[in-house]
Amino acid sequence: MESLTTTTATILTTPFTSLRTKPHSLTLSNPKFNPFPSLKPLTLPLSSPPYTPLIPKSTTDDAAGAGATTTTAPSPRNLKARLRNGETLYGLFLLSFSPTLAEIAGHAGYDFVVVDMEHGHGGISDALHCLHALAASGTAAILRVPETTATWAKKALDLGPQGIMFPMIDSPEWAHKAVSYCRFPPSGLRGTAHPVVRASKYGIDEGYIGNYLDELLIMCQVESEEGVGNVGEIAAVDGVDCVQMGPLDLSASLGYLWDPGNKKVREVMREAERKVLESKNDDVERGAYLSGFALPHDGPKELRLRGYHMVSGAVDVGLFRSAAVDDVMSFKMSDGSESEDGEGKEGDEKYWSE
Repeated sequence: MESLTTTTATILTTPFTSLRTKPHSLTLSNPKFNPFPSLKPLTLPLSSPPYTPLIPKSTTDDAAGAGATTTTAPSPRNLKARLRNGETLYGLFLLSFSPTLAEIAGHAGYDFVVVDMEHGHGGISDALHCLHALAASGTAAILRVPETTATWAKKALDLGPQGIMFPMIDSPEWAHKAVSYCRFPPSGLRGTAHPVVRASKYGIDEGYIGNYLDELLIMCQVESEEGVGNVGEIAAVDGVDCVQMGPLDLSASLGYLWDPGNKKVREVMREAERKVLESKNDDVERGAYLSGFALPHDGPKELRLRGYHMVSGAVDVGLFRSAAVDDVMSFKMSDGSESEDGEGKEGDEKYWSE
Protein backbone atom coordinates (compact mmCIF):
# COMPACT_ATOMS: atom_id res chain seq x y z
CA MET A 1 0.00 0.00 0.00
CA GLU A 2 2.86 2.34 0.84
CA SER A 3 4.50 1.62 -2.52
CA LEU A 4 1.28 2.45 -4.39
CA THR A 5 0.91 5.72 -2.46
CA THR A 6 4.48 6.73 -3.25
CA THR A 7 4.05 5.97 -6.96
CA THR A 8 0.80 7.92 -7.14
CA ALA A 9 2.38 10.91 -5.43
CA THR A 10 5.30 10.85 -7.83
CA ILE A 11 2.98 10.88 -10.87
CA LEU A 12 0.87 13.72 -9.49
CA THR A 13 3.90 15.89 -8.71
CA THR A 14 5.67 15.37 -12.02
CA PRO A 15 5.69 18.71 -13.85
CA PHE A 16 3.91 18.73 -17.20
CA THR A 17 6.89 20.38 -18.84
CA SER A 18 8.81 17.13 -18.47
CA LEU A 19 6.38 15.51 -20.88
CA ARG A 20 7.87 17.64 -23.64
CA THR A 21 11.39 16.32 -23.18
CA LYS A 22 10.63 13.46 -25.60
CA PRO A 23 9.14 13.91 -29.07
CA HIS A 24 5.49 12.99 -29.43
CA SER A 25 5.04 9.54 -30.93
CA LEU A 26 2.76 10.91 -33.67
CA THR A 27 4.88 13.87 -34.73
CA LEU A 28 4.73 14.62 -38.45
CA SER A 29 8.20 16.17 -38.59
CA ASN A 30 9.62 12.84 -39.70
CA PRO A 31 9.00 12.46 -43.46
CA LYS A 32 9.18 8.67 -43.09
CA PHE A 33 6.49 8.66 -40.43
CA ASN A 34 4.50 5.43 -40.29
CA PRO A 35 2.09 5.02 -37.36
CA PHE A 36 1.74 1.29 -38.04
CA PRO A 37 5.30 0.06 -38.68
CA SER A 38 4.55 -3.49 -37.62
CA LEU A 39 1.56 -3.93 -39.91
CA LYS A 40 2.09 -5.55 -43.28
CA PRO A 41 -0.44 -6.04 -46.10
CA LEU A 42 -2.54 -9.11 -45.47
CA THR A 43 -2.95 -11.90 -48.01
CA LEU A 44 -5.88 -14.14 -47.16
CA PRO A 45 -6.23 -17.49 -48.93
CA LEU A 46 -9.57 -18.20 -50.53
CA SER A 47 -11.22 -21.44 -49.51
CA SER A 48 -13.57 -21.38 -52.48
CA PRO A 49 -13.61 -19.92 -56.00
CA PRO A 50 -15.03 -16.42 -56.43
CA TYR A 51 -18.78 -16.06 -56.75
CA THR A 52 -20.09 -15.84 -60.32
CA PRO A 53 -23.09 -13.51 -60.59
CA LEU A 54 -26.39 -14.60 -62.10
CA ILE A 55 -25.70 -12.20 -65.00
CA PRO A 56 -21.89 -12.08 -65.34
CA LYS A 57 -20.20 -8.71 -65.62
CA SER A 58 -19.18 -7.70 -69.13
CA THR A 59 -15.64 -7.96 -70.40
CA THR A 60 -13.81 -8.42 -73.68
CA ASP A 61 -12.26 -11.66 -74.77
CA ASP A 62 -8.69 -10.82 -75.74
CA ALA A 63 -8.23 -14.12 -77.49
CA ALA A 64 -11.28 -13.60 -79.68
CA GLY A 65 -9.90 -10.41 -81.17
CA ALA A 66 -11.22 -6.89 -81.38
CA GLY A 67 -14.97 -6.46 -81.59
CA ALA A 68 -15.83 -9.82 -80.04
CA THR A 69 -17.34 -9.77 -76.58
CA THR A 70 -18.17 -12.45 -74.10
CA THR A 71 -19.21 -12.77 -70.47
CA THR A 72 -17.14 -14.05 -67.62
CA ALA A 73 -16.73 -13.82 -63.87
CA PRO A 74 -16.11 -10.37 -62.33
CA SER A 75 -12.75 -8.98 -63.34
CA PRO A 76 -10.35 -8.38 -60.45
CA ARG A 77 -9.00 -5.31 -62.27
CA ASN A 78 -10.21 -1.83 -61.47
CA LEU A 79 -12.27 0.40 -63.75
CA LYS A 80 -9.29 2.22 -65.26
CA ALA A 81 -7.58 -1.03 -66.15
CA ARG A 82 -10.74 -2.40 -67.72
CA LEU A 83 -11.25 0.74 -69.80
CA ARG A 84 -7.65 0.58 -71.00
CA ASN A 85 -8.32 -3.00 -72.02
CA GLY A 86 -11.10 -1.83 -74.33
CA GLU A 87 -14.11 -2.94 -72.30
CA THR A 88 -17.43 -1.11 -72.45
CA LEU A 89 -18.74 -0.90 -68.90
CA TYR A 90 -22.40 -0.87 -67.88
CA GLY A 91 -23.60 0.67 -64.65
CA LEU A 92 -26.43 1.96 -62.49
CA PHE A 93 -27.06 5.18 -60.55
CA LEU A 94 -28.08 4.65 -56.92
CA LEU A 95 -30.23 7.44 -55.47
CA SER A 96 -32.01 5.51 -52.73
CA PHE A 97 -28.83 4.96 -50.68
CA SER A 98 -30.16 1.48 -49.94
CA PRO A 99 -27.34 -0.98 -49.18
CA THR A 100 -29.71 -3.79 -50.10
CA LEU A 101 -30.38 -2.39 -53.57
CA ALA A 102 -26.67 -1.68 -53.97
CA GLU A 103 -25.83 -5.28 -53.19
CA ILE A 104 -28.54 -6.59 -55.53
CA ALA A 105 -27.18 -4.36 -58.30
CA GLY A 106 -23.73 -5.83 -57.79
CA HIS A 107 -24.94 -9.42 -57.83
CA ALA A 108 -27.09 -8.70 -60.89
CA GLY A 109 -23.92 -8.02 -62.85
CA TYR A 110 -23.52 -4.24 -63.16
CA ASP A 111 -19.88 -3.31 -63.72
CA PHE A 112 -20.16 -0.22 -61.53
CA VAL A 113 -22.66 1.67 -59.40
CA VAL A 114 -22.67 5.45 -59.00
CA VAL A 115 -23.72 6.40 -55.48
CA ASP A 116 -25.25 9.79 -56.17
CA MET A 117 -24.80 12.42 -53.47
CA GLU A 118 -25.77 15.20 -55.88
CA HIS A 119 -29.41 14.24 -56.42
CA GLY A 120 -29.79 11.48 -53.85
CA HIS A 121 -30.78 12.38 -50.29
CA GLY A 122 -27.77 10.84 -48.59
CA GLY A 123 -24.34 12.07 -47.64
CA ILE A 124 -20.97 10.57 -46.76
CA SER A 125 -22.18 8.42 -43.86
CA ASP A 126 -25.01 6.97 -45.97
CA ALA A 127 -22.68 6.33 -48.89
CA LEU A 128 -20.32 4.28 -46.72
CA HIS A 129 -22.95 1.57 -46.15
CA CYS A 130 -23.53 1.35 -49.90
CA LEU A 131 -19.79 0.98 -50.51
CA HIS A 132 -19.71 -1.88 -48.01
CA ALA A 133 -22.55 -3.60 -49.89
CA LEU A 134 -20.90 -3.10 -53.26
CA ALA A 135 -17.60 -4.43 -51.94
CA ALA A 136 -19.42 -7.55 -50.75
CA SER A 137 -20.61 -8.18 -54.31
CA GLY A 138 -17.26 -7.34 -55.91
CA THR A 139 -18.64 -4.28 -57.70
CA ALA A 140 -16.83 -0.99 -58.33
CA ALA A 141 -18.28 2.07 -56.62
CA ILE A 142 -18.21 5.61 -57.98
CA LEU A 143 -19.18 8.54 -55.77
CA ARG A 144 -20.80 11.59 -57.35
CA VAL A 145 -20.24 14.58 -55.08
CA PRO A 146 -22.87 17.33 -54.84
CA GLU A 147 -20.45 20.08 -55.82
CA THR A 148 -16.87 20.47 -56.97
CA THR A 149 -15.05 21.45 -53.79
CA ALA A 150 -11.94 20.23 -52.00
CA THR A 151 -13.94 19.33 -48.89
CA TRP A 152 -16.44 17.08 -50.67
CA ALA A 153 -13.69 15.45 -52.71
CA LYS A 154 -11.58 14.77 -49.62
CA LYS A 155 -14.41 13.14 -47.68
CA ALA A 156 -15.51 11.10 -50.68
CA LEU A 157 -12.02 9.87 -51.58
CA ASP A 158 -11.24 8.88 -48.00
CA LEU A 159 -14.02 6.27 -48.31
CA GLY A 160 -12.02 4.55 -51.05
CA PRO A 161 -14.29 4.48 -54.13
CA GLN A 162 -12.84 3.39 -57.46
CA GLY A 163 -14.12 6.58 -59.06
CA ILE A 164 -15.26 10.10 -58.25
CA MET A 165 -17.60 12.21 -60.39
CA PHE A 166 -17.58 16.01 -60.30
CA PRO A 167 -20.74 17.81 -61.51
CA MET A 168 -21.03 20.97 -63.61
CA ILE A 169 -17.50 21.17 -65.01
CA ASP A 170 -17.81 24.03 -67.50
CA SER A 171 -14.18 24.89 -68.27
CA PRO A 172 -10.67 23.43 -68.29
CA GLU A 173 -9.92 25.60 -65.25
CA TRP A 174 -12.61 23.80 -63.28
CA ALA A 175 -11.33 20.47 -64.57
CA HIS A 176 -7.85 21.35 -63.27
CA LYS A 177 -9.38 22.18 -59.88
CA ALA A 178 -11.22 18.87 -59.77
CA VAL A 179 -8.04 16.94 -60.50
CA SER A 180 -6.09 18.93 -57.88
CA TYR A 181 -8.67 17.97 -55.24
CA CYS A 182 -7.83 14.30 -55.93
CA ARG A 183 -4.05 14.58 -55.66
CA PHE A 184 -1.95 14.89 -52.56
CA PRO A 185 0.54 17.78 -52.29
CA PRO A 186 2.72 18.94 -53.88
CA SER A 187 0.84 18.07 -57.09
CA GLY A 188 -2.60 18.75 -55.61
CA LEU A 189 -4.66 20.02 -52.71
CA ARG A 190 -6.12 16.85 -51.24
CA GLY A 191 -5.96 16.72 -47.46
CA THR A 192 -4.21 13.67 -46.13
CA ALA A 193 -5.19 11.23 -43.43
CA HIS A 194 -4.09 8.16 -45.37
CA PRO A 195 -2.84 6.16 -42.36
CA VAL A 196 -6.35 5.92 -40.87
CA VAL A 197 -8.99 6.06 -43.63
CA ARG A 198 -10.86 3.35 -45.51
CA ALA A 199 -9.17 4.19 -48.83
CA SER A 200 -5.87 2.78 -47.53
CA LYS A 201 -7.54 -0.05 -45.63
CA TYR A 202 -7.07 2.09 -42.52
CA GLY A 203 -3.31 2.17 -43.01
CA ILE A 204 -2.84 -1.54 -43.63
CA ASP A 205 -2.29 -0.97 -47.37
CA GLU A 206 1.23 0.44 -47.23
CA GLY A 207 1.33 0.86 -51.01
CA TYR A 208 -1.66 3.19 -51.18
CA ILE A 209 0.32 6.42 -51.53
CA GLY A 210 2.32 4.95 -54.39
CA ASN A 211 -0.59 3.72 -56.51
CA TYR A 212 -3.74 5.62 -55.52
CA LEU A 213 -3.83 7.63 -58.76
CA ASP A 214 -3.39 4.50 -60.88
CA GLU A 215 -6.57 3.07 -59.39
CA LEU A 216 -8.76 6.20 -59.18
CA LEU A 217 -11.06 7.15 -62.06
CA ILE A 218 -11.58 10.94 -62.13
CA MET A 219 -14.77 11.85 -63.98
CA CYS A 220 -15.81 15.38 -64.98
CA GLN A 221 -19.45 15.91 -65.84
CA VAL A 222 -20.18 18.24 -68.76
CA GLU A 223 -23.81 19.32 -68.70
CA SER A 224 -24.18 22.93 -69.86
CA GLU A 225 -23.93 24.93 -73.06
CA GLU A 226 -20.69 26.46 -71.79
CA GLY A 227 -19.33 23.06 -70.84
CA VAL A 228 -19.94 21.45 -74.24
CA GLY A 229 -18.28 24.46 -75.85
CA ASN A 230 -15.13 23.67 -73.86
CA VAL A 231 -15.44 19.88 -73.81
CA GLY A 232 -12.39 19.27 -75.98
CA GLU A 233 -10.17 21.29 -73.64
CA ILE A 234 -11.74 19.63 -70.60
CA ALA A 235 -11.04 16.16 -71.98
CA ALA A 236 -7.42 17.14 -72.62
CA VAL A 237 -6.70 18.18 -69.02
CA ASP A 238 -4.07 15.97 -67.43
CA GLY A 239 -5.71 13.74 -64.86
CA VAL A 240 -9.24 13.80 -66.32
CA ASP A 241 -9.93 10.15 -67.06
CA CYS A 242 -13.51 10.37 -68.19
CA VAL A 243 -16.04 12.95 -69.40
CA GLN A 244 -19.58 12.20 -68.26
CA MET A 245 -22.24 13.76 -70.46
CA GLY A 246 -25.27 15.19 -68.64
CA PRO A 247 -28.15 15.22 -71.14
CA LEU A 248 -30.90 16.52 -68.86
CA ASP A 249 -29.05 19.54 -67.50
CA LEU A 250 -27.69 20.20 -70.97
CA SER A 251 -31.18 20.26 -72.47
CA ALA A 252 -32.27 22.70 -69.76
CA SER A 253 -29.22 24.88 -70.42
CA LEU A 254 -30.13 25.01 -74.11
CA GLY A 255 -33.72 25.99 -73.34
CA TYR A 256 -35.35 22.58 -73.82
CA LEU A 257 -36.03 21.47 -70.25
CA TRP A 258 -39.13 19.51 -71.26
CA ASP A 259 -37.68 18.22 -74.51
CA PRO A 260 -34.28 16.54 -73.95
CA GLY A 261 -34.72 14.69 -77.24
CA ASN A 262 -34.99 17.90 -79.24
CA LYS A 263 -33.01 17.97 -82.49
CA LYS A 264 -30.92 20.91 -81.29
CA VAL A 265 -29.97 19.09 -78.08
CA ARG A 266 -29.05 15.95 -80.03
CA GLU A 267 -26.84 17.94 -82.40
CA VAL A 268 -24.96 19.59 -79.52
CA MET A 269 -24.56 16.21 -77.79
CA ARG A 270 -23.16 14.56 -80.93
CA GLU A 271 -20.59 17.32 -81.39
CA ALA A 272 -19.49 17.06 -77.76
CA GLU A 273 -19.25 13.27 -78.03
CA ARG A 274 -17.10 13.59 -81.16
CA LYS A 275 -14.63 15.89 -79.42
CA VAL A 276 -14.24 13.60 -76.43
CA LEU A 277 -13.74 10.54 -78.61
CA GLU A 278 -11.14 12.41 -80.67
CA SER A 279 -9.25 13.31 -77.48
CA LYS A 280 -8.72 9.63 -76.73
CA ASN A 281 -8.08 8.41 -80.29
CA ASP A 282 -6.86 4.96 -79.18
CA ASP A 283 -4.22 6.50 -76.88
CA VAL A 284 -4.56 5.03 -73.40
CA GLU A 285 -2.36 7.73 -71.89
CA ARG A 286 -4.02 10.81 -73.41
CA GLY A 287 -7.52 12.22 -73.55
CA ALA A 288 -10.65 11.07 -71.75
CA TYR A 289 -13.07 8.19 -72.02
CA LEU A 290 -16.68 8.99 -72.88
CA SER A 291 -19.38 8.19 -70.33
CA GLY A 292 -23.10 8.81 -70.47
CA PHE A 293 -26.56 8.18 -69.14
CA ALA A 294 -29.25 6.51 -71.21
CA LEU A 295 -32.66 8.13 -71.70
CA PRO A 296 -35.91 6.74 -73.17
CA HIS A 297 -35.16 8.35 -76.56
CA ASP A 298 -31.46 7.43 -76.43
CA GLY A 299 -31.02 3.97 -74.95
CA PRO A 300 -27.88 2.21 -73.69
CA LYS A 301 -27.41 0.25 -76.91
CA GLU A 302 -27.41 3.46 -78.94
CA LEU A 303 -24.79 4.98 -76.63
CA ARG A 304 -22.57 1.94 -77.02
CA LEU A 305 -22.88 2.07 -80.80
CA ARG A 306 -21.77 5.71 -80.77
CA GLY A 307 -18.57 4.78 -78.95
CA TYR A 308 -19.37 5.40 -75.30
CA HIS A 309 -16.94 3.59 -73.01
CA MET A 310 -19.16 3.72 -69.92
CA VAL A 311 -22.96 3.57 -70.02
CA SER A 312 -25.37 4.03 -67.12
CA GLY A 313 -28.64 2.44 -68.11
CA ALA A 314 -30.96 3.22 -65.22
CA VAL A 315 -31.54 4.62 -61.74
CA ASP A 316 -32.47 2.32 -58.88
CA VAL A 317 -35.45 4.48 -57.93
CA GLY A 318 -36.65 4.52 -61.53
CA LEU A 319 -36.39 0.75 -61.84
CA PHE A 320 -38.45 0.22 -58.70
CA ARG A 321 -40.96 2.90 -59.72
CA SER A 322 -41.54 1.26 -63.08
CA ALA A 323 -41.84 -2.22 -61.59
CA ALA A 324 -44.23 -0.98 -58.89
CA VAL A 325 -46.45 0.94 -61.32
CA ASP A 326 -46.56 -2.03 -63.72
CA ASP A 327 -47.45 -4.37 -60.88
CA VAL A 328 -50.29 -2.18 -59.63
CA MET A 329 -51.63 -1.58 -63.15
CA SER A 330 -51.48 -5.28 -63.95
CA PHE A 331 -53.66 -6.05 -60.95
CA LYS A 332 -56.12 -3.19 -61.33
CA MET A 333 -56.57 -3.71 -65.06
CA SER A 334 -57.37 -7.39 -64.66
CA ASP A 335 -61.00 -8.51 -64.31
CA GLY A 336 -60.24 -11.05 -61.61
CA SER A 337 -61.41 -13.97 -63.73
CA GLU A 338 -58.02 -15.57 -64.13
CA SER A 339 -57.46 -18.70 -62.12
CA GLU A 340 -54.73 -18.74 -59.50
CA ASP A 341 -53.68 -22.11 -60.93
CA GLY A 342 -53.67 -20.86 -64.52
CA GLU A 343 -50.84 -20.05 -66.83
CA GLY A 344 -48.33 -17.34 -66.15
CA LYS A 345 -47.19 -18.55 -62.74
CA GLU A 346 -43.62 -19.10 -63.90
CA GLY A 347 -42.12 -16.04 -62.23
CA ASP A 348 -41.33 -15.38 -58.60
CA GLU A 349 -44.40 -17.39 -57.53
CA LYS A 350 -42.64 -20.70 -58.14
CA TYR A 351 -40.37 -19.95 -55.19
CA TRP A 352 -43.25 -19.68 -52.75
CA SER A 353 -44.76 -22.72 -51.09
CA GLU A 354 -48.49 -23.28 -50.83
